[in-house]
Amino acid sequence: MLRLRWGLRVVSCGLSAPGSAACGGPWRRLRSVFAMAEDLRAAVASQTKRLSSSSEVVERLEENGHQNKRLKRDADEEDAEDQSKKSPKRKIVLLMAYSGKGYHGMQRNVGSSQFKTIEDDLVSALVQSGCIPENHGEDMKKMSFQRCARTDKGVSAAGQIVSLKVRLIDDILEKINNHLPSHIRILGLKRVTGGFNSKNKCDARTYSYMLPTFTFAHKDHDVQEEVYRLDKETLAKVNKLLACYKGTHNFHNFTSQKGPRDPSAKRYIMEMYCGEPFVRENIEFAVIKVKGQSFMMHQIRKMIGLVIAIVKGYAAESIIERSWGEEKVDVPKAPGLGLVLERVHFEKYNRRFGNDGLHEPLEWTEEEEKIAVFKEQYIYPTIINTEREEKSMANWLNTLSIHDFNSSAVGMQANNKNSKNSSDLEGSDGCDDDSD
Repeated sequence: MLRLRWGLRVVSCGLSAPGSAACGGPWRRLRSVFAMAEDLRAAVASQTKRLSSSSEVVERLEENGHQNKRLKRDADEEDAEDQSKKSPKRKIVLLMAYSGKGYHGMQRNVGSSQFKTIEDDLVSALVQSGCIPENHGEDMKKMSFQRCARTDKGVSAAGQIVSLKVRLIDDILEKINNHLPSHIRILGLKRVTGGFNSKNKCDARTYSYMLPTFTFAHKDHDVQEEVYRLDKETLAKVNKLLACYKGTHNFHNFTSQKGPRDPSAKRYIMEMYCGEPFVRENIEFAVIKVKGQSFMMHQIRKMIGLVIAIVKGYAAESIIERSWGEEKVDVPKAPGLGLVLERVHFEKYNRRFGNDGLHEPLEWTEEEEKIAVFKEQYIYPTIINTEREEKSMANWLNTLSIHDFNSSAVGMQANNKNSKNSSDLEGSDGCDDDSD
């Protein structure tokens, strides 16, 4: 447009030179236009430069912002990890359920990998889930670990309690169970006092013993295992005999390495009874329950073994009273397969701390359904299938005729030697609350 107008001006001025007087006015205006155009171009260039510079600043700010976010996120993760490592450990109890088949008991044997125990798997899961440092798994005293009752080889539990110090991480039960086999479960968790010890604070323990009811058939009767059904009269006799154990008695004949004058052989039994029978896999079973303050090695199995011997007609009822005296009595030991730690009791602790506003009572009402489901899925099927396959009870019943229930201490030794293999080789050793 400027060039067109300049050309027209030249023509209109008769092609006079730009500096001539004839065209002086138009040329001055033209120079002014050129100057304005130059100023405009300079202004545009300056603005463009400033916009470009502003864009770079914005980009740098955005980039710095992203970097700051990444740095903050990394710092937060490091802080969380450091916090986890430095967070104070809290004293808790864990409610455990497990099937003991294939394990050499509950208690861990640190430094020995030959015999696998329940605690081996538990400690491994605690370390992998981040609840305890690895060195605490190697030295369990560092986490103040204590089991309430030591179950022996092959014995299961539906309500075992262990106390320990852990980091209270998020979703702690889920994370621990993710690192445990399905036949070992942590069903509950509660905070306890700092000095709590699950063994020392336990008032009582309840065990169950599941057995096929043909066990109670009289020795003179030829019965078929899958056909036999326990009648009411026999069940009543069983319960009458089991009730004899209630109270405080000297159970030195129901364990090993304890003499009749050893004060620790006296134990208090709160209740003992046999429940109604039920059928599983075409075989009728029944469950005996016993609750006591504590039990010695093999005590429950021998208490049940002696009652079986009486009901089957091998021994007189008077042998129970005699077994509490100083005389050494030959008491048979029932197989360990059906023995289960049902629950442990903390009545004194609950009365003192259960309602103090800081701690919960150690009761597991909300977990009862989960306990029942676990028993139906893992404990009962293991007992039933093992009994059907290995016939541990049927084989043990054949050894009762070897025992001489009227024998003296000297005469017993040969009988015990003959019957030991048949009662111990099935791979279960009962319970032992006092050997920790």
